[in-house]
Amino acid sequence: MSTGDELNWFKSSYSGSQGDSCVEVAYRPETVYVRDSKEQDGPVLPVSPTAWTDFLAHTAR
Repeated sequence: MSTGDELNWFKSSYSGSQGDSCVEVAYRPETVYVRDSKEQDGPVLPVSPTAWTDFLAHTAR
């Protein structure tokens, strides 16, 4: 991801209103980006859409 790219981050509707323990996600056609909502300038984890779908399927069990 280059510095000039703007991403539209969102939190899950399951996230609490207290601002704790939230993960934010941003989608691009080729990559899904994941970050800690408390550290918006912190590290970003890029994963493939397939890996993200597999992760969601596994956590929904």
